[in-house]
This record gives sequence, structure tokens and C-alpha cells, in this order.
Amino acid sequence: MNTELLGIIASFVITLVIAIPLGKYLAKMFAGEKVWTDFMKPLERGLFKLSGINPNEPMNWKQFLKAMMTINILWLVYGFFVLIYQDKLPLNPDGNPGMTADLAFNTIISFVVNCNLQHYSGESGATYLTQHFIFMFLHFTSAATGIAAAVALFKAFRDKTTTDLGNFWNFFVKAITRLLLPLAIVVALILTFNGTPSSYAGKDQFVSMQGDTVNVSRGPAAQMIAIKHLGTNGGGWFGANSAHPLENPNYLTNVTEIVSQMIIPMAMILAFGIFIRRKKLGWVIFGVMMAGMFMLLIPTITSELSGNPAIAKMGVTQATGAMEGKEVRFGPAATAYWSTLTTIVSTGSVNGMHDSTMALTGLWQLLGMMINGFFGGCGVGILNYFIYLIIAVFISGLMVGRTPEFLGHKVEAREVKIAALITLLSPLLIMAGTALASYVFVAHGNADWAVKPANWLNNPGYHGFSEMLYEFTSSNANNGSGFEGLGDNNIFWNISTGIVLILGRFLPIFGPIAIAGLLAQKKYIPESAGTLRVDTVTFGLMTFAIILVLNALSYFPALVLGPIAEYFSMIN
Repeated sequence: MNTELLGIIASFVITLVIAIPLGKYLAKMFAGEKVWTDFMKPLERGLFKLSGINPNEPMNWKQFLKAMMTINILWLVYGFFVLIYQDKLPLNPDGNPGMTADLAFNTIISFVVNCNLQHYSGESGATYLTQHFIFMFLHFTSAATGIAAAVALFKAFRDKTTTDLGNFWNFFVKAITRLLLPLAIVVALILTFNGTPSSYAGKDQFVSMQGDTVNVSRGPAAQMIAIKHLGTNGGGWFGANSAHPLENPNYLTNVTEIVSQMIIPMAMILAFGIFIRRKKLGWVIFGVMMAGMFMLLIPTITSELSGNPAIAKMGVTQATGAMEGKEVRFGPAATAYWSTLTTIVSTGSVNGMHDSTMALTGLWQLLGMMINGFFGGCGVGILNYFIYLIIAVFISGLMVGRTPEFLGHKVEAREVKIAALITLLSPLLIMAGTALASYVFVAHGNADWAVKPANWLNNPGYHGFSEMLYEFTSSNANNGSGFEGLGDNNIFWNISTGIVLILGRFLPIFGPIAIAGLLAQKKYIPESAGTLRVDTVTFGLMTFAIILVLNALSYFPALVLGPIAEYFSMIN
């Protein structure tokens, strides 16, 4: 047990050791200062010249969002048709079929929006071509889109008064060439040398100790697995994701993958403070997010190490903790650590089955995705937190009787309305989706559909409700993990979650960028003795309180009906 906990501590320390200098590097690189990756400039200039793009052209917030959406819509259309016809395209040695229209709709949206909610099984649902030229390609571009959006927010507050939020294409390309690609090469090499497949051969075959002939899928997996974690994407090459022995062969690869998915979200927070020349603010935000992470992590580890109360009633000793759904290579402690980090940073990859975790673990996993502001995905984590900041500034201003200000810019009705709408969006999408699914399951369970609603759940009752709540929560948070007791590859879940995916991704980007653009163009007001400082511990605690109150009011009733009710049913 002590060894498992030491492994978690070591993983966390390694993450910090990498993330802190990475944050400094990102701030300098996106600010256009001299960095060691400047040798990539000729490649970048060539890409821009080939594309006819001027990377130095200034963009206001509307132009920035237009450029971002234009390219993302193009990827949606391109990927949809490739997925439908993948069986007729090359690089399909295992003969995997093409996707149905509703599954392709869900899948391409999911990968474009950095969610990777997989309603198909990786090795049997996709070909090598689509795994590489759709999924792995989008692992890079979706992460770079989020990072570019975050840098636009940085740019808005670096200059005192401006309409220029920077050039989307410049930030987007640099995020790939100067950050994601170099790190992905390093991580892919580590995985390859530790046994993760990296070839284009078809299925391998071996005879088991029982004499059975087993066909084992493989392929060029290491490359995709590296960027799926670095870009907080999470879509697995194999259906079992990082619980698969080829996707995550040993404890070293487990540490490599969990570190990979945290370093960029952490670094982006510190980069924000350095970029806008407010290091203290960056550290305050970092501290709030770290406190939130530990408030979710510690009870998760405790829950898993305490074992299953239902099994304990049978008199069965659980010295190693709750082992159902866990890989014995890692154990419950490392799985609990992974499950917390993967749900707060929107990676959604798993090294154990979330559906088998304890009821309270499911509660913390859900809450991490509902808050969606403790580090979050690449770039979008700071955008989500920014909405909480604006609301905290507004409420604090009301409490002290002053006009709310954020970094020298007055926060007025228009900005607060946008923040309020974005705050209400997540509960609306999650609760409305879960309510609709629950109604259909109860009232129309025997509907004459290809998959009857009555057959959706392997675990009716409290846990079944949690499975449906988790699916919509994961979709809205662009996470992608799931309680896989839910039969989700049918037209209802493919279409409904596809809609939630796209709204849950782009509207929370639109809102913060619009607010930043509107604030940046206002006259800068120098700080005075009466200015509300946002880089203090007091304001950090205020923001933390706002996060807790808003999410408790929004989600507590649903959580009571799901994981909390399940927990009390197990101990009584």
C-alpha cells in the first residue's frame, strides 16, 4: 500500500517538475520572445505561405472565432464521410466495417471537440487510416484549437487597451509545432520501447495456455496514445483504453501517460500569469485549482482503498482495496489517482473501469467534470475558470459597493450576462439530457427501436441513473470517459450526446473570448487603493466559494438521485 501511495506522490512531483518550466516556456513562446524551438520557424513560414495566411494579421475577437470555427467545420465534414466509407479505403488489414451515419455523426463531433466519447470499440470500430488521419490528426488540432483560444484570452489582458487578440492561425500552428509535436515524439518513443505496438501489421495470433487460438489487434498505436494524453483527448486506440496491456503495458508507461495528460493544463495556468505580467495571479489560480483537485483526489483514493461495503458484509477481506474493474498491474490507488486527474482535465482516458468504481468515487468523478474548471483541458481549462472569475468579480463588487473591475477593465452588464448564460449552459445540457433519457427509458422502454430503451442499462436503479447522468456530463465537459454499463451505440445516444458535445465545446469558448474582447477594448483604469485585487488569496478563496456554491446548487439533486443514493443503499 505504501508503495502504491509513493507511486502517486512520485507521479505528482514529476508532473510539477515538468509543468512549471513548461509554463514559462509557453509564455515566452506565445509572446514571440526568443525560445529554443525557433528552429521551427522555416517550417511554419512554409505552412503559412502554402496556405496564403498572414500570421501577423491582427484579429479582433469576432475574427478570431470566425477563423477557429471555419477550420473546425471543415474537419467535421471531411471526417464524417471518411468514417462512413472507411471500409472501402486503404490501411484496413483487419477488415473493419464502415460506421453508420449516426455513429459517424457522434464520433467525428466527439474528436473535433476534444472529447473522444467513443461509442465504438477502438480496435474493431476504426481502421488504421481513420485512427491516424482522422483521430490522431484531430488529437493535435483539437488540442491546438483550445490552446490558441486560451492565448487569445492571454493577449486580451497583456495590453492595457486593445482590439487585437492575436492571430488564430499563428497560435494554432505554434501550439502544434512548438509544443504538441515535440512532446508527442518523446512520449511515443517511451511507449514504443516499453511494448506498445507501433507497426502497421494486422492482427497477431497466438495459442493461449488453455490451447485457445487468440487474435490480438495491434497497429501503430504508440503515436496516437502519446498525443491522446498530451492533448487531453483520451480516445483510445483499443476499446479498453489505457487499461489495455498493449496501450499501457507497465507502471512506467502508466506514470508517463498520467504525467502527460496533466503537464499542459498545469503549464497553461502558470503561462497565463507570466504572459500578462501578473505571476501572482497565475499562482493564485493554480493554488485554487490544486486545492480543488486534492478535495476530489483524497476522498477518491480513500473510497477505493476502503473496499466495497457490499463485499465487506460477506466477511471477505479486501486488504488491497476495491479490485473490481482494476488492473492488477496498477491497483486501486493508481487507478483512483488516474480517475481523478482524467476527469478534472477532460482527458477521459481510463486505466480501470469507472463503471466498477465505488459509488462515492463516481460522485467525485462526476463533480470533477461538472465543475470543469480545475485545470481542465488544454487551454479551455483557463477559459472555464475565467467565467468563474468574472462572476466572482461581479459578486465581490456588489458586496463592497463598487463597480466590478478585472485587471483594470470595468465588468459591466453585457459581460456579466454572457458569463451567466455560459454558467447556466452546462446544467441545462446535462440535466435536460439526463431527464430526457430517463423519461424515454421509463415511459417508452419497449419502443420499437433498433435498440429498445429498456435494454440501455445493465444496472437499472440508482447506478443506472448515474450511468445516464455520467454520459451527458462527460459529453458536456468534453471528457469522453463513460460508465460503460450503458449501451450507448444507438441513434438516441449518438445524436443526443453529439448535440451536447458541440454545444458544450464551442459556446464555453465563445463566451470567454467575447468577454475578453469586450473588456480589452475598454479604457484601462489604473489600480488605486480602492481597486479590488484579484491576485490575492482572499479573492482566490472567494472564487473557490463561488465554484462550490454554483455547482452545488446546479447538480446536488441529480447527484443525490445517483451516486449518493447508491452509496447509502450499499451501506444499509
